[in-house]
Amino acid sequence: MTKGQQPKDIFDVQRIREIIELMEEHDLSAVDLQQGDEKIKLNRGGVTPVYSAAPPVAPAPAAAAGSTVASEGTTDGSTVTINAPMVGTFYARANPESDAFVKVGDIVSEDTVVCIVEAMKVFNEIPAECSGKIVEILVKDQEAIDFGKPMFRVEPN
Repeated sequence: MTKGQQPKDIFDVQRIREIIELMEEHDLSAVDLQQGDEKIKLNRGGVTPVYSAAPPVAPAPAAAAGSTVASEGTTDGSTVTINAPMVGTFYARANPESDAFVKVGDIVSEDTVVCIVEAMKVFNEIPAECSGKIVEILVKDQEAIDFGKPMFRVEPN
């Protein structure tokens, strides 16, 4: 009976291969699957998982002389901005059905993911790199952004 149950398991390798074939056949770029407490997200077309792209992004802002978090350009001296670490497309949420990573009034820490920036079909999680309260979101979901563009205004702790 165990063999009879394995093909029904959504995480069976053969079943995943069938899903990938269906994704290609219907030109789907991503599929989220859940069975009980287990979840899997499949991406195709050069899109890498978000978590694998985050580590290379974190050092870049520090190397760019504080380009991600800056106090310059603020309307008053009591806030800092979280700036875009790269050129790309700003996403406020992981997918259209999920809630935004942060909203005005949320408290963030240095490692809180505030958005995703898609650059060359790679989705990069962007951490706040500062602690404080989000007081303003300066860009719209799916808006094109340039390197250094202010995305969030934060009132530091």
